[in-house]
Amino acid sequence: MENIVNQFGQDAGRIWNILREKGSLTEQEILQTTRLYPNEFYTAIGWLARENKIRREGQLYCLGDTNLTEKIGTDAGKIWKALNWHKEIDLQYLPKFSQLPLRDALCALGWLAREEKLRVNTSRADRNQIIFGLK
Repeated sequence: MENIVNQFGQDAGRIWNILREKGSLTEQEILQTTRLYPNEFYTAIGWLARENKIRREGQLYCLGDTNLTEKIGTDAGKIWKALNWHKEIDLQYLPKFSQLPLRDALCALGWLAREEKLRVNTSRADRNQIIFGLK
C-alpha cells in the first residue's frame, strides 16, 4: 500500500514503453498490451501528462508534448482542493468530494503523484481502502 504512488510511476513507464515500441494505440489496446487495470491506466495517463510525454489524438494515445494539461491540470486542482479541505479522503469518495468522474479523478491523482504532492495513509487503510492526503 505504501508504494502505491511509486506504482503510478511504474505503470506510466509501462505505457510509455509500449507507445514507444508500437506507436499510437487506443485505450483498449494499451490495456490489453500492458495488462493494466483501468484505474492503473488512468493514474498513469495523469502521470505522463504531468511529465509532458503523452497526447491524445481522437481515440489514440501517442508520445509527444501533451495536449491534456488543461483538463487533467484543472482536475488536479479540484482534487488538491478536496484533499486540502478534508485532509484525507478514501479513493471511493474522491469523485464525490471533487465532483469529478472516477476516471478524471484518477488521472488527476496521477498528475499530483508526479508532482510529489500525494501521500497514502496506510495506518488507517485496510485491504479495501486507499486513503489519500497531501504531503
